[in-house]
Parts: sequence; C-alpha cells; structure tokens
Amino acid sequence: MARAVKPRKQKTSPVSPLEVMMRDYLRSLSVQNYSEHTISNREFHLVCFIRWCQERGVNDPVEVTRPVLERYQRYLFHYRKKDGEPMTFRSQHSRLVPLRMWFRWMTRQNHLLHNPASELELPRLGNPLPRNIFSAKEVEEILQLCNIDDPIGLRDRAVIEVLYSTGIRRGEIVALKLYDLSLDRGVLLVRQGKGKKDRYVPIGERAIAWLQKYIREARPQLAAEPDDMTVFLTAQGEPFSRDHMSSTVKTRIDAAKLGKTGACHLFRHTMATLMHENGADIRFIQEILGHAKLETTQIYTHVSIRTLQQVHAATHPAAMLGHNPEASPKPADPAAAEELFSALAAEVEDDRE
Repeated sequence: MARAVKPRKQKTSPVSPLEVMMRDYLRSLSVQNYSEHTISNREFHLVCFIRWCQERGVNDPVEVTRPVLERYQRYLFHYRKKDGEPMTFRSQHSRLVPLRMWFRWMTRQNHLLHNPASELELPRLGNPLPRNIFSAKEVEEILQLCNIDDPIGLRDRAVIEVLYSTGIRRGEIVALKLYDLSLDRGVLLVRQGKGKKDRYVPIGERAIAWLQKYIREARPQLAAEPDDMTVFLTAQGEPFSRDHMSSTVKTRIDAAKLGKTGACHLFRHTMATLMHENGADIRFIQEILGHAKLETTQIYTHVSIRTLQQVHAATHPAAMLGHNPEASPKPADPAAAEELFSALAAEVEDDRE
C-alpha cells in the first residue's frame, strides 16, 4: 500500500528585524488614528529603504548608522528613473522624512539608544512657483470638449467643474457622497479630509448647475445596486479609485492639447492661483483648501463658511453663472503666492499623483 505523501512545507523568507520594527511602527500610527493613506505612504517609503539596506547586508536597526543613512541619501540623489530623469529634490525629501520619523519613534520606544537620523540634513526645497497652471480661458477649453450628450461626458464635465470650483483633493472627490451635498446652501461637506478633518467648502453656482444636471440625467444611468450614494461613478457603476480618477481627468486635459500635463491636483492649483490673482486673501484660500496652518508662529483662526462663500463668489472666475472669466483684477501679493504654491507642490509628492 502506497504511503501518503505529505505536502512539503513552503519555505518562507525570514522577516528581518528592520521589517518587524517597521510593522510595529505602522501599527502605532493606526493606534494614533493616522489615515490609511498616510500609513500606506509611509510604508511605501520605508520598504524602499529596507530593501536598499537588505541588498547591502543591513538587516537590523542597530546596524543603521548615520553614514548608512547618508549613503542612502546619496543613492537617492544619483538614482535615475526609467525615463532617465533624476528624482526631484522634493521626491528625495519625501523619501527621507519618513525615515527620520521612524528612527525618532524607535529611539523614543527605547529600541535604539541613539537616533542616527537626528542630524540628517534634508535637501533644501525652495519655493518653486507652479509651471502648469491653467488660465481661466484654458479651463473653459477643456470643459467645452466634454460631450454632455453622453453620460460619461456629462459626468466628466461635472467632475472638472467641481474640482475647479472647490479645489478639493483627488481623494476627497472620489469619497464624496450625495448626502454631503448641500447645494441649496452652496456648500459641500468634505468628510475625513487631510488629517481626518471634516470641513465645509463653498461651491459656485455654475458647478452646482452642472453637478445637478449630472445627478439628474447621467448618474441614474451609471448607478448599480446596491447604491452606496457615491456621487461620481465609473462606467461600471462603481466608485472611482484614486488612480482611475486621475486617469480620467488627465485624459480630458490631454484632449485639449494645451501643452500642459497633470490631473486632479492641477485644478486645485489653478483655483488657488486664480482666486489669489483676483484678490482673495491667502488665509481664505488656505481655509478652503483645508491647509492645517499658515505659519507655526501664527494663530490659525477659522473663517465662517459664509465669509468663504463671499470671497469665493467674488474671486473665482467661474463661481457665478454668466461670469466673464476674462474680467479679473490683477495679481496681489507674490510672496504669499509662493508660500501657498509651495504647500500645494508638497501635496502632489505626498499624494504620489
């Protein structure tokens, strides 16, 4: 009688002490109520570092010294992407900041006696002004190419109108629910935005009109049961993923052949730029965008939604129905604009859009 053959146990690669410590750190972030996106972002950067270490025989946190970290920093500086381009200094900065936070945590938890990253000097970022910002006229060109007789075209028109009018983030628009819309009041509610904070955002008359048209005419054709009340749906009747939303918006931008590249964040940038050029105070714009602070030395005072609506209506080129986007005052404080745009540029790297 033939003996039964026992299945061989598959060998699993041993988990290094660095990986164990990373998992403990990520669990601690969950306990502290960090968002899944933030935790995933940090995990991505830490895994890149751990793989680099393992290729060089470094597997334990105590083996990571300041020279090792400086060597990794030089590696990032010399690294070339598939297109042959180097990583931007902002991208290098984004890779190194999670390391500093991770090693600080390990030191505070007494896993390390000394923090090797405490004196690691990060790349200087500067305050670059954005290059790919649309003019009000260019936004209109993009919008006019959406075929509103088609449910998908009408949906995309509404998506871009909302992004342009409100400046909300990609992750915020894909999570938007029908019950978050208070269109009769001219606002929408962003739930669990950056930093897991809720905020009300003004939305202009024109965007409201297109959003209502989409909800009335196109959404019923796209929705499938069970309907979870997500505002914007794919052709399959499902909520958008972040990447799918980016791809959809990018396709509309590319179709206009304006020579500018980008996706959802480009409309956030554009809204902030045009409102600032039209005289909106930087504090009001940052409140609408959901930025956490202006300066660490300043007390951040929340502004009423009514005030934000008034500023939005007065300075956004497409806030009002029938508004002429060419009739605009000229730019205000350029120094304040640099501060705002630097924060917006940092968001792009953090979102990996």
